[in-house]
Parts: sequence; structure tokens; C-alpha cells
Amino acid sequence: MASRRHVIADDLRTQISTGRIKAGERLPSEAHLAARYAVSTPTLRSALAVLQGEGLVEKVHGKGNFVRHPVQRITYVGGGRTPDAQTATDVALRMTVRTTHLPARGDLTALLRVSASSPLTEFLCLSHEGKSPHSLALIYVPRDLAPADGPSESTLCEELLVRLRELHPPLAEVQERVSARFPTPREAVTLRISSAMPVLAVTRVATDTTGRVVEAARLVLPGDRADALFTHDTMSGDKRTEG
Repeated sequence: MASRRHVIADDLRTQISTGRIKAGERLPSEAHLAARYAVSTPTLRSALAVLQGEGLVEKVHGKGNFVRHPVQRITYVGGGRTPDAQTATDVALRMTVRTTHLPARGDLTALLRVSASSPLTEFLCLSHEGKSPHSLALIYVPRDLAPADGPSESTLCEELLVRLRELHPPLAEVQERVSARFPTPREAVTLRISSAMPVLAVTRVATDTTGRVVEAARLVLPGDRADALFTHDTMSGDKRTEG
């Protein structure tokens, strides 16, 4: 016998798929829904979490639960290319960047191969599809390689990456590690996804010809909207991997 949360989720899912509740529309309050289905608030929230995990509903802090518009899929193109997740040619996403200066600490010291407290610059690139967050990229560079004037809040992430490339020495190696995991609490809040929604996490480290790490990027792509594609030259003996 199906649990109450799945019965509720099935009913709401049917209303969404048939258009009775339209994309962008706010669901009734959690208290109202709990009363309608004669369940406790925790059970109702558990049912909503099922729909959030499927990408059908998003919870906006302080505003309520909304039916998501169909989410566009993007493709992360690996193999030494620009560390930007928004590489699908048919997806129009609005991207902004926020800049923070910070000392190297924790695992950033190992990631960038620098000593503790070394000056770094963090660029937080957040893409939006309409009003909804779509994907997240955190890019770290040594402070002396960051643009001197610093990009503004409205700078497009692609423009930032072009400027970083102009400041970098030639790259000798790019390593990319891809894994599937659940989002951290901060990532879930930033991307407005359920903590049960798996994400594709990409860690990319670029090294110059002197062996110095000049850039490290951490990309977080929700699993309901992202694929990864890696292409390598078979003539050189490399493998070709597509995901």
C-alpha cells in the first residue's frame, strides 16, 4: 500500500501534468494542503520533497512552493575546454558573477597547491533560467592572476573567463574530476533544489607550463538538467568518454 506522502505526491503530480496547476503557479500554503489531505505538516512536506526531488516543484524561501517551468538541459563539455557549465548551444541562460577576496584555507590549499592564507579570488558564477537558478560555478585563482579592476555583479561569466585566459600563462595540463553526489545545504538553497536531488559535481584544475595551478573550478549541476561530454583525440591514444 502506498504511503500517504506518495499518494499526495501522485495527486499533485497529476494536477501539474494535466495543467490544473500551471507552471509558475504557487501551490496552496503547506498548512492549507496539510488540512486538505488530512495529514500532518511533516508528512505534507515529505510529499513536497518528492516533487522537489523530481524537479517539478521548487521552494522559494519566504514565498512558498511553486511549480517549476520545464527545465532546459545543458551539457558540460570537458576535455580541457573553458570551465563553464553553460555550453549547450540551444539554452539561453542569464549568468552573473560575484567576486570575493579570501585567504586560502581548508581544502583550497591542496586544490590550488598553495600555503594557508595565500591570497585568492573567488568568482561565484550563478546562471538563471528565467527567475530560477540553474547551475553554479565557483572559480578560484591566485590573487595576482585575477583581473585588477574586478568584474561587477552584472558581468557575464563568459566575459570573466575570457579575461582570466588573457592573464594566464599557457596551460600545460587540465585535470577534471566528475562525481555524482547530493548537494550541500548551501548549494541546495542557492539552486532552490531538494537536498535529495543528485547533482553532477565537476572539479577542474588548470596548471601552467611551470607547474603552477592558475585556476581551479567547482561546478555544481543539478541532475535533472545536466549531462557531461568528454571528447579526446583517439590518434593520441586517449579514450573517448560520454556521459
